[in-house]
Amino acid sequence: MTEETKDQLHTNRRLWDALTKIHIDSEFYDVEAFRKGTCTVADLELNEIGDLTGKTLLHLQCHFGLDTMSLQRLGACATGVDFSGNAIETAREIAVEMGLSTRFIQSELFDLPNRLTEEFDLIYTSGGVLCWLPDIHGWAGIIERYLKPGGTFYIREFHPFVGIFDDREGVSAPTVHYPYFHEEPLRFDNEPSYADPSIPLEETSFEWVHTMGDIVSALSGVGLRIEFMHEFPECTYQSLPFLVKGDNGLWYSPEHKNSLPLMFSIRAVKPIQEG
Repeated sequence: MTEETKDQLHTNRRLWDALTKIHIDSEFYDVEAFRKGTCTVADLELNEIGDLTGKTLLHLQCHFGLDTMSLQRLGACATGVDFSGNAIETAREIAVEMGLSTRFIQSELFDLPNRLTEEFDLIYTSGGVLCWLPDIHGWAGIIERYLKPGGTFYIREFHPFVGIFDDREGVSAPTVHYPYFHEEPLRFDNEPSYADPSIPLEETSFEWVHTMGDIVSALSGVGLRIEFMHEFPECTYQSLPFLVKGDNGLWYSPEHKNSLPLMFSIRAVKPIQEG
C-alpha cells in the first residue's frame, strides 16, 4: 500500500470519527428503537443468512455496531471491527448499556491480522462498505483468512452500477455522472452525511469503485465457492434523489422500477479441504 493510499485512509478515518457523532443521534440510525429491541439488520439479509444460533460471527466495517449487536441478539457470538475509534468506543458503550457480550475491535481492515487470530463460522458485511477499500483483492484475502473451513461469507451491498448516477440534490432522473471503470479514488469535499444532510461537515473523503466483476473475481480468486449472487431493483435508503419509498419500506426508481439494479447480495463458502 502506497503512502498516498495510507494518507487517504487516514483522512477517511477522520471523516468516520466525525460521522459517528452525527449518526448516534440521527433518526436514520434510530438508536432508541434499537434499545427497545428493534433488529437493525434487514429482513432480506436475515432470510439469506439463515439461522445464527451458536455461530461465531465476524462483522467487518461495523460502524458503531448496531447490526453487530442485533446479530448477537439473534444467537450469534459476534465480533465487530471498524477503523473509527469513535465508532468502536460508541459501540462498546451501547453494548455495556444493553448487557450484551458483543466484542468490538478497532482496526484498519488490512491490519486486522495483527489484532485478531481466531477463525469464524460466518463473516458478514453490509451496506456501503466496499467503496472505502482501496484493495478489493486484499479484502477478499482477509475474508478467506478469517473463515473456518466450511464457513460462510455474506454481503448485502449497494450495487456499484448505482454509483455512476448523479446523486446531487434535485436530480430527477438517472443521469450518468461518475465513472464505473477507474483505478484512482474519487475525492469528495464537505459532503454532508447521508444520515442527516442538514448538518454541515467539513471533511474530505476518498472512495474507490469496484465493479461487480471485481468483487466476484476477488472472492473466487481466494478460493471461496459462491453459492449465489442476487441483484435487487430496490434499496434500503434513498441513495439517489429520484428514488421513492414503496409500501415495503424500500426505495425504487418509479420510472425504471425493474430496470436499475440498486443492491446485490452474495453468499459464499470456504471449501473444506479433503485429506
